[in-house]
Amino acid sequence: MNKKISEPSYGFYAERDVMIPMRDGIKLATDIYYPCHGDGSIPKEKLPTLLVRTSYDKTAPEWDDIYPFFSRRGYVFVIQDLRSRFRSEGDGKYFHAHNPWEGDDGYDTIEWLAKQEWSNKKIGTLGSSHRGIVQQQLALKKPPHLSAMWVEAAPTNPYLHECREGGAMSLQMFAAIHLHALDCHEIGHDRNKAKEIMDAMRNMRDWIQNFPDNPFDTALKVAPSIEQTAKNYLLKSDYDEWWDGDYANQEKYFNEHADVPLMIACGYYDNFIGASCDYYKFMNEKNKSKTSLIIGPWCHGGMRADGSSHGDADTGIQSVWGVQKYNEERLNFFDKHLKKIDTKEKPKIRLYIMGHGDGRKTTNGNLNHGGIWRDEIEWPLERTEYNTLFLSNERELTPFLDTEENSKITYKFDPNNPVPTIGGQIVGMFEIIPEKEGGPKEDFVPDFLDQWTLVRNNMREVISAAGWHQKESKMWIGAKKPYKLLRDRDDVISFETKILEEDTEVTGEVVLKLWVSSDCLDTDFTFKLLDIYPESSDYSEGYHLNITDTILRMRYRGSWTNPELLIPDKPYEISVKLWPISNLFKKGHKIRLDISSSNYPRFDVNPNTGEKLGFHTKKIIANNTIYTNDTYPSRIILPIIKN
Repeated sequence: MNKKISEPSYGFYAERDVMIPMRDGIKLATDIYYPCHGDGSIPKEKLPTLLVRTSYDKTAPEWDDIYPFFSRRGYVFVIQDLRSRFRSEGDGKYFHAHNPWEGDDGYDTIEWLAKQEWSNKKIGTLGSSHRGIVQQQLALKKPPHLSAMWVEAAPTNPYLHECREGGAMSLQMFAAIHLHALDCHEIGHDRNKAKEIMDAMRNMRDWIQNFPDNPFDTALKVAPSIEQTAKNYLLKSDYDEWWDGDYANQEKYFNEHADVPLMIACGYYDNFIGASCDYYKFMNEKNKSKTSLIIGPWCHGGMRADGSSHGDADTGIQSVWGVQKYNEERLNFFDKHLKKIDTKEKPKIRLYIMGHGDGRKTTNGNLNHGGIWRDEIEWPLERTEYNTLFLSNERELTPFLDTEENSKITYKFDPNNPVPTIGGQIVGMFEIIPEKEGGPKEDFVPDFLDQWTLVRNNMREVISAAGWHQKESKMWIGAKKPYKLLRDRDDVISFETKILEEDTEVTGEVVLKLWVSSDCLDTDFTFKLLDIYPESSDYSEGYHLNITDTILRMRYRGSWTNPELLIPDKPYEISVKLWPISNLFKKGHKIRLDISSSNYPRFDVNPNTGEKLGFHTKKIIANNTIYTNDTYPSRIILPIIKN
């Protein structure tokens, strides 16, 4: 018989800024929340510990609904500022996700906690995004008392997942790293430096559009180590030793990962969905301890959202977790592994299959895309049937090869007129709301340690993530009148299935094997998979919903470490995996693949010159070609799940 999960039987109190010593003498500021009886005493029994290590301020309000929940249920909840962040000590240098000391600091913190007299010597870790990265970094050091991990929405190889997807720079990281400059030790109490960062964040749309052409003069210069990190993200386009250490690319060193119970969670509209699925596959095979996976329809951080709309797509009430369910799920996991409570067994894999909605507008004006949860026992699904469709000169996705000799489609890619980004897997592209629109006064700069909180409470997205109708409008950077459907642009080549005669579920990684060429020495190809809704009274031109997308910079078609320029007009076969999805393409819909050469500002724009990236002197138009004949058969491979 299953025992009941931990009840809220205690009060709690906090001990602030406990300075935990590291092996080199540096001390890290840590807040510890203890469960306590009404008289203020700690329970006599030994207690498990939950640890969060954060670059985003341990006092941030995001934890206000978290630490009371767990402390009142018998956990010591610990939140720690990373080295050289906020109230922790350090030499002031901080390199975002590339700090060589992070694994050792995590190890030392866990072992210090295990030695405390109240500890039952079982330490669990939790946290998303960068707080997930630092969990992986410490897990590679195998601290003896690490006992369970809940890792959410974190890259495992920042080169591929976070900064240089497909060899192109993810410009969202330039915007996101400004958050890390706020309250950093290199700025300290200098309000003029802090204001420079805040002013840049007020004008982030302009900065993003200028950054690729002028990376050496940005507001980040007031925080040199962070500026150098941002420059490396742009200029270190080849995978080299800077990307290769265990502190930078945990994926390469997964054989060293601790064997502990592991819950991995992410969303389809999160940029780190591919990393999360690969992390699960590796650990599930390597470890004896149970590894589990949860994939929802969320964008970054969406697991905690109270609403079901992600972008303009409403994925249904079932998709809503919110803080309450989020806490309950984590409590069930940690009760089982840190308290040995025989809690109700959860499925090994929980997938959300999007696309079960009726396609009408909701009362909030969003697309009712819908979806349902389903339990599975493996990933990828063994019952997958792989369906190959060929790209035809008639711009169809068809089971049959085009027999027309030398059939191909050529389009012009003008880097001065890139295809605008409309939603997708975007993380952290934020700006400060201007004063005239209700944001903070432009001449007000909080003191050191309060800047990040002010900005966090007054942020909005520069580019909205997740699912949107793929039509230009004034809300999207680079869109121009007359606002077109993306498929109607001359530089977007769309390939569609015929109208589906039955519901078709696609779950897993979609693979593209394409033959392409260019008349330039280097160029990009972008790929986007869409669910095409038919015309209706709510959507007169139908609804073109983006499901997933990615990019390939052609000099990296064969290697991330040894780029090779193109021979103009020579056909090359490329193989590209789109990020994992699970979507029901309903009867009456179409499946569409859009191919182009830009997706801006999700990615920087290739100048097409073949010059060293970040140092180009001009931009030129590329004539790019997709081949559609039996000599050069371009095809898409869909993972189909029957019934």
